[in-house]
Amino acid sequence: EVQLVESGGGLVQTGGSLRLSCAASGFSFDDYAITWFRQAPGKEREGVACISPSGGSAYYADSVKGRFTASSDNAKNTVYLQMDNLKPEDTAVYHCAAAYTDRGTLVSFGYEHDYWGQGTQVTVSS
Repeated sequence: EVQLVESGGGLVQTGGSLRLSCAASGFSFDDYAITWFRQAPGKEREGVACISPSGGSAYYADSVKGRFTASSDNAKNTVYLQMDNLKPEDTAVYHCAAAYTDRGTLVSFGYEHDYWGQGTQVTVSS
């Protein structure tokens, strides 16, 4: 059974940090790109970061560049999103998603993703 399970969300003050985890199972981790998305109430879903676990490369949305860092632990089939200097506008439900790309190359935020996690809530208070 394919699963993506996010964890690590919570309530934090402005300027604080959180680390989200996305644990993958049921598919070959190295053949996929893993993307973090977020969706705030009343807003469209937006891509935050995409990482290639096999290659280690990543890219970020302009809104989080310099504050968020994606990483992976391939031995644990887990991707992380380190979020620093959080702002109230970062409040959203964060999802991770997996896109098959054969060699796990990076994909655009608009690329069709195959598997999705249930999401974890991040709330940043002002």
